[in-house]
Amino acid sequence: MANLPEETAHVPKHALKHFQDYLGEFVYGGIDGSVTTFAVVAGATGANLDSSVVIILGFANLIADGFSMSIGNYLSKKTEREMYKRHQKTEYWEIENMPETEREEVRQIYRDKGFEGRLLEEVVAKITENKDRWVDTMMKEELEMIAENKSPLNMALATFVSFVAVGFIPLSVYVLDYIFKLSLSLFWISTALTSLAFIGIGWLKSFVNQSSKVRSIIETLLLGAIAAGLAYWVGNILEQLFRH
Repeated sequence: MANLPEETAHVPKHALKHFQDYLGEFVYGGIDGSVTTFAVVAGATGANLDSSVVIILGFANLIADGFSMSIGNYLSKKTEREMYKRHQKTEYWEIENMPETEREEVRQIYRDKGFEGRLLEEVVAKITENKDRWVDTMMKEELEMIAENKSPLNMALATFVSFVAVGFIPLSVYVLDYIFKLSLSLFWISTALTSLAFIGIGWLKSFVNQSSKVRSIIETLLLGAIAAGLAYWVGNILEQLFRH
């Protein structure tokens, strides 16, 4: 029992590490979810649609687009892993059946990097003494392929959860209005909440891209503003056309 606090203390660290592994998927899912859903809200507002219609369109977008994006992510990453394994299997076969040819390829790779003479031969000998190391070198240096250790299913799940969770923010005030009949300016409250979401996602994006936090936040805000502006403008024009 004395060890229990120490063991449980590692749980948050493990959970944080797991979140960090999939931060990229979370960020880009959140960006897509918030931008597209806010665009739906803006377009519906421009067309003077009722809150119930905004909710219907918004949730349809959340589920359909979120699922589509996550499935696309899953299939893409799964295909990449299968392609990597296929090329890796080929490299093992070539090492087994054409060792001298493959050894010469390693030699040429490191000769091009500036190695020569005895040092070059020592590098080649060290790499080719172990088949796994040899194949790994060929995959990275010759084929320029790096193994993806993250689960495609988990990547898709992180994308979907983020898309729905962050994408719900622009809709939240409309849902509350539908339930509690609020007498508020719904679109501007949604705009403020979505702006905060953009700021948060932009801040997280700076860690993924290793870029300036301010620049990342501004880029995300601008992206959302442009998408919302276009959607509002289209909705407004279509509403006027159909009204006449």
